[in-house]
Amino acid sequence: MNLYDVVIIGGGPIGLACGLEAKKRGLRYLILEKGPLVNSLYHYPSNMTFFSTSEKLEIDGIPFISKNAKPSKQEALEYYRRIATSNELCLNLFQAVEEVEEQDGIYQIMTKKGHYHTSNVIVATGFYDIPNKLRIPGEESEKVSHYYDDPHYYAGLKTVVVGASNSAVDAALEIYRKGGAVSMVIRGEQIGERVKYWVRPDIINRIEEGSIRAYFNSELIEIKQDEVIVKGPEGEKVIPNDFVLALTGYQPNLEFLKSMGIELSSDDKKIPQYNHESMESNKKGIYLAGVICGGMETHKWFIENSRVHAEMIIDDIVAKKD
Repeated sequence: MNLYDVVIIGGGPIGLACGLEAKKRGLRYLILEKGPLVNSLYHYPSNMTFFSTSEKLEIDGIPFISKNAKPSKQEALEYYRRIATSNELCLNLFQAVEEVEEQDGIYQIMTKKGHYHTSNVIVATGFYDIPNKLRIPGEESEKVSHYYDDPHYYAGLKTVVVGASNSAVDAALEIYRKGGAVSMVIRGEQIGERVKYWVRPDIINRIEEGSIRAYFNSELIEIKQDEVIVKGPEGEKVIPNDFVLALTGYQPNLEFLKSMGIELSSDDKKIPQYNHESMESNKKGIYLAGVICGGMETHKWFIENSRVHAEMIIDDIVAKKD
């Protein structure tokens, strides 16, 4: 049996950091990524600028040089790609993990392209794959998307953006500036407090001047072919509409964690159980790294505060091996 010391599920920044640390410590490792390198980052909006500065996105102490203090998506893709190639990381792309089984302390990780055996597993899968659904009539229509890429697609059209987070605000501003008619439907009474500080005044001013229409304390209750229905403090309103961007956040694949025997908290936060010093879950030999540690609280962990997980986990694996 071909046995790895550790298999890392997820080839994002934190998965790469784990791979770098495993390589430095002489472990036999493999990174499995279900899509392209840093898959979630690749699917971020084309014009996205990170909230964090470039040095906070660095992994393994490798300098990240960007044109501005806060790097663009393309700069981040280049940075992580160069890390993977220059360090010759052992990385299998487009291999989605379908199942993880354990027998006598050995884990078998199954993908469509192969099966891998290991004594340790690191789950660094992020949270960008499962959107939080609105669960309303018409949500499955072709005019509805839970992901946003480029504003040109919406130029000259009427677009409703649902949400008030960074992604929703960025989409609303970009589409407006490309000639789209934008309305925002927001559950709360104001734009989210965690919106990037240099963007928040911009969206507030555009709303106050009427360039972008905002429906506060409101929710979208139905999506039709040429219109949507919004329910707010004054009752229901019918808004002419071409496209809906439901940017209401995403969640990690908690069912995948449960399938491996990892226990989640019983409240709505669904935080997985793990040792905060070693990052090992309640399932011996399975470790958690990155945003997956926060369960439904996806705003708690970022690259900058979870990159330390790599060294913590590999230290524990090496100590056990020794």
